Amino acid sequence: MSRHGSRESDEPVTPTNDISVVQIDEAKKARDEYASNPIGSGSSGKTSRSTKAGHLRLASNSTDGEDDGLSGAPLNAVGSRSREIDDASIENGDRGSVTYKVYKRRWFGLVQLTLLNIIISWDWLTFSPVSQNAALYYSTSESAINWYSTGFLFAFVVMIPVAIYALHWGPKPSIVISAVLILVGNWIRYAGSHSGNGGDYGIVMFGQILTGLGQPFVLSAPTRYSDMWFTDRGRVTATALASLANPFGAALGQLVVPFMVTGPGDISNAVLYVAIISSVAALPSFFIPAAPPTPPGPSGNTPKASLRSSLHLLKSLELWLLLIPYSIYVGFFNSISSLLNQIMLPYGFSSDEAGIAGALLIVVGLVAAAISSPILDRTKAFLFSIKIAVPLIGLCYLVFIWMPGTRNIAGPYVVLSILGASSFSLVPVALEFMCELGHPMSPEVTSTIAWGGGQLLGAIFIIVSDALKAGPDASPPANMDRALIFQAVVALVFVPMPMVLGLFGRGDRLVMRRVRSDQRRENGGSVERAA
Repeated sequence: MSRHGSRESDEPVTPTNDISVVQIDEAKKARDEYASNPIGSGSSGKTSRSTKAGHLRLASNSTDGEDDGLSGAPLNAVGSRSREIDDASIENGDRGSVTYKVYKRRWFGLVQLTLLNIIISWDWLTFSPVSQNAALYYSTSESAINWYSTGFLFAFVVMIPVAIYALHWGPKPSIVISAVLILVGNWIRYAGSHSGNGGDYGIVMFGQILTGLGQPFVLSAPTRYSDMWFTDRGRVTATALASLANPFGAALGQLVVPFMVTGPGDISNAVLYVAIISSVAALPSFFIPAAPPTPPGPSGNTPKASLRSSLHLLKSLELWLLLIPYSIYVGFFNSISSLLNQIMLPYGFSSDEAGIAGALLIVVGLVAAAISSPILDRTKAFLFSIKIAVPLIGLCYLVFIWMPGTRNIAGPYVVLSILGASSFSLVPVALEFMCELGHPMSPEVTSTIAWGGGQLLGAIFIIVSDALKAGPDASPPANMDRALIFQAVVALVFVPMPMVLGLFGRGDRLVMRRVRSDQRRENGGSVERAA
């Protein structure tokens, strides 16, 4: 690799380590299997190694290897053989040179994954920004309309095991499954809304749940995709682009849907327009490449733990100190995005002002993440950025308790902008850091569990917040002050968890194993650009 371990260059470099002919042959065979069958064929009953989804994988009963620093976790699956394979990816016909490649086609798949995350989040918030008109159109209450968002989030949780399994085989099968569910779900929603006199609430709910079932397959995919296609100098940025597309879709829903719907009779057309946009965005999913012909770097060749072994790797205390607050803050983001209209309207704000507030929450966050992600890709200051972002998030939820009551739109705009910047900066770095802490666990495991926890808690927070809504005799009627207090208290309670990472003599538990794998032999290989 290059001097910095993952910098792209065009010059192959001969490995500095001495490797036996047998080890070289094994590595060449692994590379050839990778190119001919990147999706893999599962584990053999006669060997502890197999090739799956672009990675050499070890079965759960493998005994090769080393302890990579995580006490109590069976990291023998990575082993010294992983180190040898890292050293011995073989270029065509040259048994002594190492060449890792990054391919331009990786951007096609990344753009498509980004589009799907945008559109599926827009599907989620089709009705929330116009909850009053939607309630009239479907002849139901606003609380029932909230269940369109809540049911969508619960659907994510149901599909967590299936999403992990699909992503274990590679990003493409997962992306295709999501595209099919998006297509079917959107047109079922339109079938239940195709009436000028009112829609069928139940049919729309069925379509909404189908769409929600597709979300884990793409929301959990960015870390898996970046691990397969990008070097350690680009993973955080790639993960940020695809992951933060999801809240960007929510911002589009917050902004665009209120302009589509000026009265109850416009709901049907709004659902139709969203279905058409969703179909156009989903169709290219069937044509993305499944996997690169060769890995982008040594960590791409590192054996990944089987799903069974991953359960043992999940026992890491450091992993949970980050995963739990991540899920809490994702849950509150989902809740506040769904209920922002109902939070602000009782204080005299318009639907348009609430929509702009929601958009600021997301757009400012996207800008902050666009600035911070490339910097973190180079500096790897993951822990420092997490310890800056988390207290800011907790403080913003505390201050926001009083913002709607000011009846001045500037207050909510400022606080939500800061909340968005800190939250969105946290998302990609937390996802990538969890992958580092869990390595050699395959990235989809931590990603899916983290997002699944956020979706489940988001649904619960919406239900709790709706129950805490004030009655018609309150001042102002139907205010959500108690819900804002609830979210502030919970958000602050979990701030200390990531703040203690690395303390009390546990700094050695924060080794970034995947980055270390890529940088272990600074002069041991090269990364090429390929068409």
